[in-house]
Amino acid sequence: MQPHPNVQAIQDALDAAGARDAAGRACQVKVLTDPVHTAAAAAAAIGIEVGQIANSLIFEADGEPLLVLTSGAHRVDTAKVAALVGVGKVKRASAEFVRASTGQVIGGVSPLAHPKPLRTLVDVDLGQYDEIWAAGGIPQAVFPITFAELVRVTSGTTAEVA
Repeated sequence: MQPHPNVQAIQDALDAAGARDAAGRACQVKVLTDPVHTAAAAAAAIGIEVGQIANSLIFEADGEPLLVLTSGAHRVDTAKVAALVGVGKVKRASAEFVRASTGQVIGGVSPLAHPKPLRTLVDVDLGQYDEIWAAGGIPQAVFPITFAELVRVTSGTTAEVA
């Protein structure tokens, strides 16, 4: 069976970036049996701590898309993030805005392979884990990666976002 186009796009982006997991192997998108729409569900399905999930959250920062990759154990402090990126207001994006900005649906937004590069913040707390897991373009797809690799492949800026 052919993979979903979003899953293939994420895998292609990981391959093109030479992304590696904690064991030094090429990152591979894994498709789970069931969708995992929350960090807790994803962590349970994979068998890891919820903090190891790198949630890909899209916000509107003065009308522009902003990707915040945060630990599944956190809630993003939008006032703190607005100050960090130098905008007046950061708010949670609508489902339509998320899809237009990423080509992906909420619950499956990957940290990469978007139609155009997104300004990205990466939660420093993800750095405490040897391996973290991120969404692979659809709600049932995930992939393992290290914190350093996540920052590198997204060209993200590390920050305290919670």
